[in-house]
Amino acid sequence: MKNNLLFVLLSVSVLAGCRMTGRLYPVQGPLSAQSPTPVLLAKLTGAFNSGNMTVVLADGEVCKGHWATVARPPVAKAGATASTAPDSNMSSVWDTIYGSGFYVSHVLGQRLYVQAVIPGNRGTVLKVEMYRSAGGEPNLLREIKGVAKDNKDNIYKLVF
Repeated sequence: MKNNLLFVLLSVSVLAGCRMTGRLYPVQGPLSAQSPTPVLLAKLTGAFNSGNMTVVLADGEVCKGHWATVARPPVAKAGATASTAPDSNMSSVWDTIYGSGFYVSHVLGQRLYVQAVIPGNRGTVLKVEMYRSAGGEPNLLREIKGVAKDNKDNIYKLVF
C-alpha cells in the first residue's frame, strides 16, 4: 500500500514538472530610466530540456513562449577550427550585464544553456537566455544566470 502511494506521488510530481519564478531587472533601455524601475516576473514550467515561460510586462502585456536547451557546438578535431555557438545575437547582452568577455568565458559551450523567444500579445518580442554552470550545485536556483532583451531596446538581468 505504501509503495503504491509513493509511486502515485512520484508520478504526479514528475508529470507536474518543475516550476520556477524569476525576476527580470531592466539594466539598460527605456524601462531602466523609469522611477521606480519596474521588476518583471517570469514564470517557467517544464522539466529536463524544455518547457514554457510567461512574463507579464510593466504595461500588462503578456509574453508567452517555449524555452529549450541549445545543443552544444561539436568539439573540433585536431587541426580543424572550432564551431561557433548558435547565432542568437545575445552575446553582447551577456557582456553588457556581466562584463566584457563573459559570454565566451562562461556561457559558450555550457551543457545547460537555454534559449527562448517569447512573443507578447501586443507586439513585444522577448529573447531570453539562461545557463547553469557545470560545476555548480545541481539543485540551487542561484546557480542559474540569465539575460533578456526585447524589441523595444530594453536589456534585463534574469535572477532566480
